[in-house]
Amino acid sequence: MTDARPEIVDGRRRRGRDNRDRIVAAMMALVRAGEVRPSAEQVAARADVGLRTVFRHFEDMDALYSEISRAMEAEVRALVDRPFEAADWRGRLIEEVERRARMFEAIRPFRRAAVAVQHRSKFLKPDYARAVAELRERLTRILPPAFRDDPARLEALDLVMSFEAWDRLRDAQALSPDRAKAVIEAAVASILDAPQASSSMSQ
Repeated sequence: MTDARPEIVDGRRRRGRDNRDRIVAAMMALVRAGEVRPSAEQVAARADVGLRTVFRHFEDMDALYSEISRAMEAEVRALVDRPFEAADWRGRLIEEVERRARMFEAIRPFRRAAVAVQHRSKFLKPDYARAVAELRERLTRILPPAFRDDPARLEALDLVMSFEAWDRLRDAQALSPDRAKAVIEAAVASILDAPQASSSMSQ
């Protein structure tokens, strides 16, 4: 007689993985739909699982936020990590602006949800600080020494190419994605063409 227990265990594991994936997908769908603070009950209903199932897979909502943060990171890396096409650094910088525009637009609802809860999260604030540092490092790798070593222009570029600048243009200034990208490209061009600033910032 064949022992069916391995099949039962495998079936339970598959259901467990499926439930976990459905919970994460439900959370992401709720955030994309504009829910800034989805409740565990909303997630469970959207995933069509019981509330106990949510907390069987995730210790608390912070752990679920951490999971969707990792899922979003994997998603946006596909947008920004491919090789540049431009041969010169100015062309690469414009490509970086275009890539960030797509990335920032994709993460806007998730970043807003994160801001609403990060004051009580063990994961979200450090995750965002790491992401900001990685973007700055990407910028410095593109720039030639004359711009990397000019603190005022480096900080200005880091600012206008940030998520915060993008979100203000899209939200407070109500610009479309295309118009917001055009504004950032114009700001970047102005910074690149500006004379070198005083060295007082480096002191």
